Amino acid sequence: MATAKKPAATKPAAKKPAAKKPVAKKAAPAKKAAPAKKAAPAKKVAAKKPAAKKVAAKKPATARKPNAAFMKPVTPSAVLAAVIGASPAPRTEVTKKVWEYIKKFKLQNEANKRMIDADEKLKAVFGGKKQVSMFEMTKLISGHLK
Repeated sequence: MATAKKPAATKPAAKKPAAKKPVAKKAAPAKKAAPAKKAAPAKKVAAKKPAAKKVAAKKPATARKPNAAFMKPVTPSAVLAAVIGASPAPRTEVTKKVWEYIKKFKLQNEANKRMIDADEKLKAVFGGKKQVSMFEMTKLISGHLK
């Protein structure tokens, strides 16, 4: 019970500085309100912000349409087809399948997870490189899509 009282004593102490902060905030707007010239443009900006929020509120109401470029099925080259399969798939699915392959065969470097250690199939996709970064990987894969 003695330990329970000590944390309770520290919690009100934490609330007291919080009470001081709103006082400081009240003083700051008073300084800004004094120059009338600066306050008028701030009101115009404030008027624009709610309008922007209304536009943002309308966007979630409509159903989001996927980008046609990402959803268009692309055909992988013969080298890439050995890794992900020969059927046409959207770019997003191609990337997912390559990552599934990498994780299945544990090809991520243990020391640096951003680097991919290529096996024989991926080495052909990566242009003969033994190791590439995950960012370079997407660039190299895009060269194998039609």
